[in-house]
Amino acid sequence: MNTFLADVRETLVPERNGRHGPLPPLLLGLTLLTGLVDAFSYLVLGHVFVANMTGNVVFLGFALAGAPGFSIAASLVALASFWSGALVGGKVGSRLGKHRGRLLHAAALIQAVFLAASVILAALAGNTMTEGFRYPLIVVLGIAMGIQNATARKLAVPDLTTTVLTLTLTGTAADSALAGGKGSLSGRRLIAVAAMLVGALIGAALVIHVRIVLPLVIALIVIVVVAATTRLLGRSDPPWARA
Repeated sequence: MNTFLADVRETLVPERNGRHGPLPPLLLGLTLLTGLVDAFSYLVLGHVFVANMTGNVVFLGFALAGAPGFSIAASLVALASFWSGALVGGKVGSRLGKHRGRLLHAAALIQAVFLAASVILAALAGNTMTEGFRYPLIVVLGIAMGIQNATARKLAVPDLTTTVLTLTLTGTAADSALAGGKGSLSGRRLIAVAAMLVGALIGAALVIHVRIVLPLVIALIVIVVVAATTRLLGRSDPPWARA
């Protein structure tokens, strides 16, 4: 239990001179963002994810089989948009990857542009989503989340991929003492799961009970905070910023 709590504390409030510095809580923020955005996309844009590409591949299979409520076009557009965003994120990582602070700052700013576009589109659409707004929203959100996923991959903070939890959940069981493992990083892994759950819960509640644009507004605020924080803390070229 002491190890678990220490891991939780180190993830939420890491030491400034630690190996990853402030990156763990910032990436938790991006994990929360993923829950918000995927709640919006699934509930508003119709059985499609813009961050969880495993889900979209499965949905594409459902659509090809003729299952009602799933769209071949929407799944393909989401996959292509995410791939394009990952390409952009990869290019940014290739140029700035030697300084993790500058990398996250630049990637977050680019992602913020696409999230801002999504806020505008969702606000114009109102609570009635038409095809004319649906596909542009899938495109801009897919690109934004592709950028985020590529950036998190380049930053390489263990168990904080921000968009995928399958391996994270596997680690909580496979590395546990019950399985004969050391149980390391279980606190961080469970916090990552909780962050996405909370994001999805908030996003769904806002879509269903308030206004559909609000999850995207919160996601935009989160990414701006991440960009500003990374810029501020990474200025002095601290040890955690070096790849």
